[in-house]
Amino acid sequence: MAESNLPAAERDVLACLHRHGQATSRQVRETLASFRPMTHASVGTLLKRLEAKGLVTKVKGPVGKAFLFRACQQPRVTFRGLVGQFVQRVFHGDSVALVASLLETKPPTLEEVDKLQLMLDELRKQKRKEKRK
Repeated sequence: MAESNLPAAERDVLACLHRHGQATSRQVRETLASFRPMTHASVGTLLKRLEAKGLVTKVKGPVGKAFLFRACQQPRVTFRGLVGQFVQRVFHGDSVALVASLLETKPPTLEEVDKLQLMLDELRKQKRKEKRK
């Protein structure tokens, strides 16, 4: 199953594992509690589903019975799916509106503007190559 097709709760758990590198189910639950409160059993169920889908692995933790969970894929794939669904749901697919909103909410530093310009220049090059084909 593609990560972008995961239910929202599973994507949130997977994104949490990407942020932490590895985490126990308790750490996942505590991290997500502010915007997705869940019971310990619910987090365990989500982690088992992700493991069954081959998206998460677990190893025995150093202390007690706890397992440490880790995402199997690169975070870019997970985050691309999360952002894609967010853009579709909130901005009706308009990625320019997303970027404008982001830059208004947290104006970039001069260094960040320079990085953004490099990204835009590279994107322009790619689009011109595609147009010529």
